[in-house]
Amino acid sequence: METKLSLLLVICLLTGITATTYDEFTYNGFKRSELYLDGMAEITPNGLLRLTNTTTMQQGHAFHKVPLHLKNNSDGNVYSFSTCFVFAIRPEYPDVGGDGVALVLSPTKGLPGALPKQYLGLFNFTNNGNSSNHVLAIELDTILNMEFGDIDNNHVGIDVNGLSSKNAAPASYFIERIGNFQNLSLISGKSMQVWVDYSNLEKKLNVTISPFSVPKPSHPLLSSFINLSSLILDTMYVGFSSSTGSMLTSHYVLGWSFKMNGQAPALNLSSLPSLPSEKHRRKLTSLIIWLALGVEVFITITACCIAYIIRRKARYAEVLEEWELEHRTHRFSYKELFKATKGFGEENLLGVGGCGRVYKGKLPTSKTEIAVKRISHDSKQGLREFVGEIASNSQLRHRNLVQLLGYSRRKGEFLLVYEFMSNGSLDKFLYDANKPPSLSWSQRLKIIRGVASGLLYLHEEWEQIVIHRDIKASNVLLDSEMNGKLGDFGLSSLYDHGSDHRTTHVVGTIGYIAPELTKTSRATTSSDVFAFGVFILEVVCGRRPIMPEASLDLHLVDWVWRSWRNGVILEVTDARLEGDYDLGEPELILKIGLLCSHPVPAARPTMRQVMQFLNADLSLPEIPKDGKDITV
Repeated sequence: METKLSLLLVICLLTGITATTYDEFTYNGFKRSELYLDGMAEITPNGLLRLTNTTTMQQGHAFHKVPLHLKNNSDGNVYSFSTCFVFAIRPEYPDVGGDGVALVLSPTKGLPGALPKQYLGLFNFTNNGNSSNHVLAIELDTILNMEFGDIDNNHVGIDVNGLSSKNAAPASYFIERIGNFQNLSLISGKSMQVWVDYSNLEKKLNVTISPFSVPKPSHPLLSSFINLSSLILDTMYVGFSSSTGSMLTSHYVLGWSFKMNGQAPALNLSSLPSLPSEKHRRKLTSLIIWLALGVEVFITITACCIAYIIRRKARYAEVLEEWELEHRTHRFSYKELFKATKGFGEENLLGVGGCGRVYKGKLPTSKTEIAVKRISHDSKQGLREFVGEIASNSQLRHRNLVQLLGYSRRKGEFLLVYEFMSNGSLDKFLYDANKPPSLSWSQRLKIIRGVASGLLYLHEEWEQIVIHRDIKASNVLLDSEMNGKLGDFGLSSLYDHGSDHRTTHVVGTIGYIAPELTKTSRATTSSDVFAFGVFILEVVCGRRPIMPEASLDLHLVDWVWRSWRNGVILEVTDARLEGDYDLGEPELILKIGLLCSHPVPAARPTMRQVMQFLNADLSLPEIPKDGKDITV
């Protein structure tokens, strides 16, 4: 490098050009040949240096082509230097600009690897702050970047090897007559002057700024004591760097002067190139703004529509799995059920059970009344129970079984759709004091016959054996004519006729569970018969299977057996019946209940035999007072 400089001095002497040409220059406007440009930087036809244009996420550099020898070889100190330039930042949208411009001293022309946006075309995320950069920059920053500790979005800063300024202050200039600083807006679009002066003697760097037509203020904006000897290399390039982010901004330099060991020459302000017409810029800006707003409104509306559609689809999103194809049950859309139940509103809530809630609904198109069981997310049975009910009930058709009309799924929600039973569940008529009138004997007998008929269909008359496993009053629903229909197949199991239908654990409801289930865990048609026997006694007596009013929580079956042994079996009938029945009927039905709920499975009848007893097609066997040695 020293050889090159010596050669330049020789050339200067031979051509009569003073050596100061290489440590001093003045540009009152620019020519392409005078600067090294890269990135978006360009020289406009009228001589403006435009570092960036209205392209987002870009950067531009412009350097004086000849390197400067800034160090004294004898002592290694940096020479004093002074520079002055006029700049302007023109955002396309008033009061919103980005990201800034900087005066730079760099070891190289250009800044390879530098990034735009907050890095101002100076550094990148890997070398920012590295002492090996040997870069001094005076930043005119218009974006607040917290990562660099920026003080605001309109400041001047002194940067050494990185973008965390050694000293910074809001853009302002000193006014002598008021003895204070006046704020400046860097993105006002107006031209401003900047002076940067370094004193070798004081090791002090001053930065001063003012409006275009205001002479250099007496007080600098920034004044920092800094020894540049370790930062500045023997030769450096001086120039400008600028970058844009997401906001469209043009960064201009109108004129520039530089001098080593002296004051930079004053610029001829009257001869500097003019910035683009504000009127033209405003028209262009208005057009861009309106177009941008139009595009933004269109994008916003489109995005909102897409988001609305996505939300609606997500709201009614459904899941399809292999088992659903197997059972071929009608699938309702979640949207259809949501509307039918008025959004599963509380006013449509029919009841709450152990595995979920049941809502009344009306299909929008057919106006068919339905009941929708919405299985809880936290139901212990969950999907198993949901699939079990579909598998058990999807193809069952019997007048005394609640008809499954279809189902729906949405993410973790399971929904089963049944025919609507206008009179609700039987247990409300048996136990709810607010549900008048009480059931008559003929209604109770009709319900018992209906449930028995439905259970016979499940056990023997369908193509597979269906073991319900949860026969009880709350699972018997009543239609408008008080016909009893067995529902809730969530715990039911399907088996082929003649197969061994062993289960792995006891399921059902306390009070209805056959005694052998606690030992064998083997659900059978006989265990269903036991539960049906308890159900018969429940309907006739109007009492729950476990009677808490008794001193020792007496089981209903034991209580009726005791009454039978004591010869007072008719005393167990529901007092609300007030004896309004033929004397022989309640005794017969109670005996059938005792027979079905016999503790020994072999002593229980089948459901076909039960139907024969009820229809008087088969004589009821004699039931000993001790309940033993019964042969059916």
